[in-house]
Amino acid sequence: MNLLAIGWEPELRGLLTVVIAVVILMGSVYLIMMTNMGSRLAFLVALAGLAGWMMLMGATWWIYGIGLRGPDPTWAAVPGSTVLQETSALRSAGVLDVLPEIPDDATPAEEAEIVGDELQEEGFVVLDPASPAFGQAAASASVFLEEEGVYAPGEYTITDIYDIGGDRSPRIKAGAVPGLSDDSLDFLAFFHEPHYVVVEAAPLEQVRTEPGRAPVPATIDETQPRQYVYMIRDLGARRQPAVVLTIGGGAIFLALCYMLHRRDRQLDANIKNSKNMAAEREMATV
Repeated sequence: MNLLAIGWEPELRGLLTVVIAVVILMGSVYLIMMTNMGSRLAFLVALAGLAGWMMLMGATWWIYGIGLRGPDPTWAAVPGSTVLQETSALRSAGVLDVLPEIPDDATPAEEAEIVGDELQEEGFVVLDPASPAFGQAAASASVFLEEEGVYAPGEYTITDIYDIGGDRSPRIKAGAVPGLSDDSLDFLAFFHEPHYVVVEAAPLEQVRTEPGRAPVPATIDETQPRQYVYMIRDLGARRQPAVVLTIGGGAIFLALCYMLHRRDRQLDANIKNSKNMAAEREMATV
């Protein structure tokens, strides 16, 4: 009992919990079947049942994306072209096909507006600030901006996010099936195009605080240039562990079922042979 009262090392306690659960649950089933089938046959049947259960559980996790999950989708850095501190870098990084003409006397705000118009002309879509996609991309871009030392927390704000790509295929086209839209049957869309976003960040003016007075709301510093964060969508592998569990458990289950089937056929053949030998002995004695 002192062994079960271990209070330190949570991983050791968790390991003991798993071992005890396996011994009690699986061991009790194996013990009951062993009294009726024998140790070897009971082991094959119990192991086949466990593999079948793992296959069904993995298939359920695979369908709903729950249970044992891999990494979730996230925004990842484009190697060597993540934080772009100059407008000309948008062309060299491959974000823009054509660098727009910017007047020499243009302010940073006017320059950002010209760049935004060019991005939309080349197929980028401006995300709604109220959409969840805007918040996810802004949070990831903030991490890269602060890790690169471009801004400190509270010194900038995300103004616009431009999105492009991410289409899936194959999908049911509009009009192919009466009453179904283009997105009605997209569960077979296993192929994805690269998905990119360009996040525009603007510096904020330093806010002066006075004792006893409410702080002045931060405003964008229109004298400083905008910064851009170029990111690609990492689709992750949320269902990968469930897929491995389903395929692996199914392979083990089918292999054990084949072994049990082959054993039954050999047993039937041995019983028939013994009956034939007994009949031949009876005929010989007669």
